[in-house]
Formats: sequence, structure tokens, C-alpha cells
Amino acid sequence: MRSINATEFKAKCLAILDEVARTGQPVTILKRGRPVALVGPPPVSRARYPQQELVGTVTIVGDIVAPVLPADAWDAVRGEGT
Repeated sequence: MRSINATEFKAKCLAILDEVARTGQPVTILKRGRPVALVGPPPVSRARYPQQELVGTVTIVGDIVAPVLPADAWDAVRGEGT
């Protein structure tokens, strides 16, 4: 994996992004010799729509339509607050 200083990345950012897109190889950005960022290609998705990525990741644990509190718990229903 290639590593470059942040100063060089700043000067050649667009060229480096083109290189990552072309080769698929990530580039590590260094600041004072320490890694601070990793520039890599996006993950390959086989989904036709972004929402399809979420299929199977959600679990419904209760009723999402009914109110959380019963109607008599609301001040407006009891006649208070007017």
C-alpha cells in the first residue's frame, strides 16, 4: 500500500483520487509520519438501489404505528391544560 505525506496529498489530491479509482489500491495519508487517513475505492455493491443494501438488517420489535401512551394519559384528552 502506498503512503504519502499530507502536504503531497493536498497538492496532488485529484490525481491521487484518479489513481485510486484506476488501480483500486488504497493510499495512506501521513501527517508527521503517522497515518491519519486512508483513501480507498468505495465498496462494490451488487444492489440496483441503495435501499436494497439494507435488506435483512432491520428488526421490528413492536408496533410502530400505535401511540406510545394510552389516550387518557394526554392532558388534552382529560380536559386539563385548557
